[in-house]
Amino acid sequence: MTAYLLRRLLYAVPILIGVNLLTFALFFMVNSPDDMARLHLGDKHVTTEAIDSWKRARGYDRPLFYAPQEHGLSRLTETLFFQKSARLLVFDFGRADDGRDIGRDIRQRMGPSLAIAVPSLLLGLLVNITLALGMVFVRGSRLEHTGVFVAVLAMSISTLFYIIGAQYLLAKLLRLAPVSGWLDGLAGLKFLILPLLVGVLSGLGSGMRWYRLLFLEEAGKDYVRTARAKGLPEGRVLGRHVLRNAAIPILTGVVAVLPLLFMGSLLTESFFAIPGLGSYTIDAIQSQDFSIVRAMVFLGAVLYLLGLLLTDVSYTLADPRVRLQ
Repeated sequence: MTAYLLRRLLYAVPILIGVNLLTFALFFMVNSPDDMARLHLGDKHVTTEAIDSWKRARGYDRPLFYAPQEHGLSRLTETLFFQKSARLLVFDFGRADDGRDIGRDIRQRMGPSLAIAVPSLLLGLLVNITLALGMVFVRGSRLEHTGVFVAVLAMSISTLFYIIGAQYLLAKLLRLAPVSGWLDGLAGLKFLILPLLVGVLSGLGSGMRWYRLLFLEEAGKDYVRTARAKGLPEGRVLGRHVLRNAAIPILTGVVAVLPLLFMGSLLTESFFAIPGLGSYTIDAIQSQDFSIVRAMVFLGAVLYLLGLLLTDVSYTLADPRVRLQ
């Protein structure tokens, strides 16, 4: 397995370089530093001197890939690509356009994102699997058909509806929780109620439907029919055999999502005023701070590749017969 992991990590290097190059092309070749300066200065008749001053203050006055006026290695290092993009490969996120340390911001905002995302994932997983097993237990009945209808209906509703509905009904009318906000420590638990509820409800429809199909496929296999023929109760068959043998596809979905939890939820964090990575990205887009946006795009690519690697490793934990080569 060690050789496999090393090989996968080496494969990730050219992928990240490609992501870096593509991101650089989108941000600097399609949207030039002069265009970025005009966006920030906010004046159609801004002077050339103001644009040059803005670029010098933020390091955007360098050439894109090659600086012929420099000497030696500086011809490559004193460029926009090296200063703004190549450093991301060693996780040097640099500074935002307003001077803030992006790496420090990411470390500070990672906690609130995880405080929302991890409980939402675990609670949603528990609820979805329980309801899906219940639907398989009563398969063929009106109760199952009703559950499928509710799941499809829930899938058709936007997350924005759940957010606004929860804020209006539970926060404004019933006053069971604050509308939005954030506090560190135990004092902030009351601010987790609505985001957790929205996180579970918004994924309920697709989760129920996916796990139901997964369990139905397992329930029709020979080993399950054999267990029933031996006289085992249906609940025990579903819990001990069906659920256990469906562990690999369940792990595939869960482990692949784990690294992306660091990125937070863009909508949830923005509407509930949670200072996580999701709202951090939205704020950067709104303020046209492309240094932060580039860093978050690169971080998302790294976490996605890490998720794929963790998924492969989880196969061997769920089924000892699986060997990674």
